[in-house]
Amino acid sequence: MIRYIALLKGINVSGHKKIPMIELRQLLNDSGFKNVQTYIQSGNVILDSALKDTSKLEQKIQKAIMASFGFDVSVIVKTPEQLQMIFDKCPFSQEKKEKAYFTMLNSVPSKELVEEASQKTYPGEEFVILDDCIYLYADLGYGQAKYSNAYFERKLKTAATARNYKTMMKLLSLSTEK
Repeated sequence: MIRYIALLKGINVSGHKKIPMIELRQLLNDSGFKNVQTYIQSGNVILDSALKDTSKLEQKIQKAIMASFGFDVSVIVKTPEQLQMIFDKCPFSQEKKEKAYFTMLNSVPSKELVEEASQKTYPGEEFVILDDCIYLYADLGYGQAKYSNAYFERKLKTAATARNYKTMMKLLSLSTEK
């Protein structure tokens, strides 16, 4: 079995796409995953699977959610090692890193799309796109940031889901426990 971290986009936000974590854990257990754990209500799942293809894992989770809850949810699956690499590559100082958001992308955007997204700037906000992650720092906080998932999804033509520093730390910690 291989340990994975599944990041579900946009569930339990403002009353939309509601999925109780107890039901999600049961659904994933019933779908053949092992050692299923969730962290907070925003779609962070740690699980074990014999599947080695993360895109097939993403599809399996999406289909199970669609069949059970009746709506489509974008899912990004990473191994603990991949998530650790994303975390470690953060280009910001430690002070900014602790206030940064890590926006995982479903695919690596083309260089042209990255250049286009980088044309717009906002005071007090900065981002760096490395491979399939956007590192975003906003001095007023994510809730006040002009850059948003919608902006990046539109400009980079891929699905995205963001996690803050504390969530990344907790997911890395939980994913190494057995």
